[in-house]
Amino acid sequence: MSETKPVVFVVDDDLSVLKSLRRLLTVYGFRVETFSSAREFLGNYQGNVPGCLVLDIRLPQLDGLELQRILAERGAVLPIIFITGHGDIPMSVQAMKAGAVDFLPKPFNDQSLIEAIEFALDKSRSDNLEKLELADISKKLATLTPRESEVLKYVVSGKLNKEIAADLGIAEKTVKVHRGRVMQKMRARSVADLVLMAEKARIISI
Repeated sequence: MSETKPVVFVVDDDLSVLKSLRRLLTVYGFRVETFSSAREFLGNYQGNVPGCLVLDIRLPQLDGLELQRILAERGAVLPIIFITGHGDIPMSVQAMKAGAVDFLPKPFNDQSLIEAIEFALDKSRSDNLEKLELADISKKLATLTPRESEVLKYVVSGKLNKEIAADLGIAEKTVKVHRGRVMQKMRARSVADLVLMAEKARIISI
């Protein structure tokens, strides 16, 4: 995924806007895909493609805010830049609260759009790396036995082996064995490394 060139998706029902944005973004070296409706975009979007979405907030049938909600429900890692008309500020605020990275009132200048897209693409790369890392941690967690999962939670909470043994009603040397297997299966180099993975997997609060 990291080797795939990110895509700038543009959704606007004004075909002249789509054409001009495609031309502009292509000149700047971006890979661009354009759609004239939210439904057309949803029918073509592959959820594992890194990139960002330049989205008109007012669209027929399915508007920008509804599309934003649907993508969030699907767990899509796709930063959104809304382009809005003059009367859309309240909607824009709502969009930002829901996670949009920026909104640009029409007419906007080219440089503002390019800067917003570059920021969004940086966020997309970071979010996708985080998603891959979390998937790897989850895969490792799935290899633990129920007892090893229990020991993991005690270890990352700062409990000593003898305290874990007392709480679980098992021998301290048994705790050491489970702890060693947890470290091995999780490929943790240290307890601090294990704690960081547990935080990312939301096993403990950050």
